[in-house]
Amino acid sequence: MNELFLNRMKDLLKEEYDAYIASLDQALYKGLSLNTCKCNIEFLRKQLPFTIEDSSFSKNGYRLDSNIKSMGNHWTHLAGLYYLQEPSASSAVDLLDIQPNDWVLDLCAAPGGKSSQIAVQLNHTGFLVSNEIDHRRANILLSNLERMGINENMITSASPEQLCPLMKGWFDKVLVDAPCSGEGMMKKHELARVEWSLENVEACATRQLHILNEAVVTLKKDGILVYSTCTYSQEENEAVISAFLKEHPEMELLDCGDQIQRRGIPYQDLDVSKVRRIFPMDHGEGHFICRMKKTTDTEKSSITYAKPTKVDPCVESFLKQQITHVPAYIMQFNQKVYMKQTPFIQLKNITILRQGAFTGEVIKNRFEPAHHFYLCSQWMNEWKQVVDLNEEELMTYLTGNVISSSIKGYVCIRYHGIPLGFGKGDGTMIKNKYPKGLRIK
Repeated sequence: MNELFLNRMKDLLKEEYDAYIASLDQALYKGLSLNTCKCNIEFLRKQLPFTIEDSSFSKNGYRLDSNIKSMGNHWTHLAGLYYLQEPSASSAVDLLDIQPNDWVLDLCAAPGGKSSQIAVQLNHTGFLVSNEIDHRRANILLSNLERMGINENMITSASPEQLCPLMKGWFDKVLVDAPCSGEGMMKKHELARVEWSLENVEACATRQLHILNEAVVTLKKDGILVYSTCTYSQEENEAVISAFLKEHPEMELLDCGDQIQRRGIPYQDLDVSKVRRIFPMDHGEGHFICRMKKTTDTEKSSITYAKPTKVDPCVESFLKQQITHVPAYIMQFNQKVYMKQTPFIQLKNITILRQGAFTGEVIKNRFEPAHHFYLCSQWMNEWKQVVDLNEEELMTYLTGNVISSSIKGYVCIRYHGIPLGFGKGDGTMIKNKYPKGLRIK
């Protein structure tokens, strides 16, 4: 490991340095964040083939044994009952103190762990904008939020300087989980060790301050801004916050509470008793968290709502056959259909990857539903036509094979009452519509 990095850690940690070095030889801490929109913890514990323990970092966070191998193909993960997340990474979202009907911006959202936490806490109210500047990572964000059954949201791919001026004063809560040098990820990603340099740390700090300066305009008065990183350097943590607060006297530093015990490391005149740090010695790979409030008004930019579009009759017919309550807003773009409870928003010159639930597509005057539609937790108990699988049929479905059934038409496929996807029956069998890319080999 880089000698300069180790010397810096020794200066930072002092008498705890040896404990940190010892932690580098230990297995990665593993955890998950529960999707309470789909199940409760008692249900999940009964389904998992191992035990999970409560996490001290988040109210819906749980710890896994570090020896547990991949859980990606377990049906509970495929159905979006949780997001696999390193325990300390779950700590920032609770500090947003999300309330029903809040508008929330997750400005650096990929791969989607924190956005999924936010959406679960909103519980189908308010509105979530999840942004990721890197288009490839934005598509990973999209697939993760789709699996979690999130639909009252918008996923964008834009730079902060493109997006934030269009959203002045929109948000009650803003999360900046800033791109960083990743010092807390060195055990997980060898690239973080290989590419570490002081120049990169300094470059990250400059970029982080820039992102915060853009993000602050999107906050309403009394809005909460949470800043977090998964790195240890003071340059990217206390120093960034100190510089930001000096540039923005309208922002008040708030205490992060007692959920996390470790305070910040002294830096200039910053009140580091109000910020929080997590090191591997605290049973998490590493995080820095800071919470601030905006004390002044911001001139709000106007919100442009999309005009209603005409929806093909086959769409309306399909929806009435499938769910008991059809959402208020349905939009059809280039034959693709999306739904949400609130009006669709337009953003000029911004790439919007998804807004609302991707419901399906009109193909030659017939409607072909989408996998996302059946995973959405908002109407998971409203399906009119369902097939509940037994354990043997579960694996048949997840591997892409047909299921014997006398049912006809499109049907929601469930296991223990949890939707997994859909199929189409012809009266003798159900043709499997589980996405090929998700099927268990």
